[in-house]
Amino acid sequence: MPDSQTRDALAPADSTEKLRGAGRVLVAVYLVLAIAATFRSVYQIVSKFDEAPVAYSLSAVAGIVYIVASVALIKRRGAWRTVAWVAIGFELIGVLLVGVLSFAVPQWFAHPSVWSWFGAGYLFIPLVLPVLGLVWLSRSARPERNGAQHAAH
Repeated sequence: MPDSQTRDALAPADSTEKLRGAGRVLVAVYLVLAIAATFRSVYQIVSKFDEAPVAYSLSAVAGIVYIVASVALIKRRGAWRTVAWVAIGFELIGVLLVGVLSFAVPQWFAHPSVWSWFGAGYLFIPLVLPVLGLVWLSRSARPERNGAQHAAH
């Protein structure tokens, strides 16, 4: 009969490890969007800001939010966890608000922003990502608390 270390090594990954893997994917997607949105907005602001100032400014805001969310998700302890909640919550509100406005006031979005039309130009990833981020944050808090309780006993 295998000893407890062997059984533990052969056991399927627990939910904490799955969350770590999901967290890594989430952070990777945030980093890709941070780079894409930031560099796109910088180029647009420098080269043709007068063509669509609202859209290009919103893309810059989205890029900054993705950078902050990426850093907060990487750090994710203490105050950084709160920063992650705020950044991702702001992101969700932003993509919903800009999504609605891009249909209601289309002249503001002669050129698309990252969040216009609910992120359609980015395959709706800007709409889905904050939902996944908030779900991940809420689920990743439970194992930390349980682990801390088990460690105390």
